[in-house]
Amino acid sequence: MSPEVQPCEIINKAKLKNVFIAVGRNLIMRDAVTSLIRKYDVTGRYLDRDAIDNLKQYFASGTARLAAAALINANSAALVRGAAIRLFEEVPELIRAGGNAYTTRRYSACLRDMDYYLRYASYALVAADTNVLDERVLQGLRETYNSLGVPIGPTVRGIQIMSEMIQTMATEAGIADTSLIAEPFDHLTRELSEVSI
Repeated sequence: MSPEVQPCEIINKAKLKNVFIAVGRNLIMRDAVTSLIRKYDVTGRYLDRDAIDNLKQYFASGTARLAAAALINANSAALVRGAAIRLFEEVPELIRAGGNAYTTRRYSACLRDMDYYLRYASYALVAADTNVLDERVLQGLRETYNSLGVPIGPTVRGIQIMSEMIQTMATEAGIADTSLIAEPFDHLTRELSEVSI
């Protein structure tokens, strides 16, 4: 028989500054709309012209965001594989003896990580909000890479390659504004580049 759960145990933490609430073990992801509303709610203001313009822009780009996410979903394995091939062509020492992607285990870990970045970037793309990247990817990644001595340059380059590939696919699919696709990938590379390893 399990002990009665106290309310304070159900809500483990609330980090409103970082725009997420952890309920139990699940984080509630925010999008551009909920983040904007929260910002105005915290200050007790009605939505002003800037807020309305931001919402209009978000909804106007919704179809393109969903189309790009569908492209990523349908081509995720090919994107990761293609980005890895290009990365290892550009930086062949990674797969040579002593390189960070040398051995099947390390190579697989590299592909797994690239898939992880791609998946979370697609979430941020649809949400038009990079908080999910900060909370789910970047926070733990910095410590992990520092402790393992993983070089950050190839990681950043792999993310850039995936972004380039997706933007090309999006253009070919008729998505006019590919800058919205670049946003989450640029955020990842910018934040990772600030980390000195």
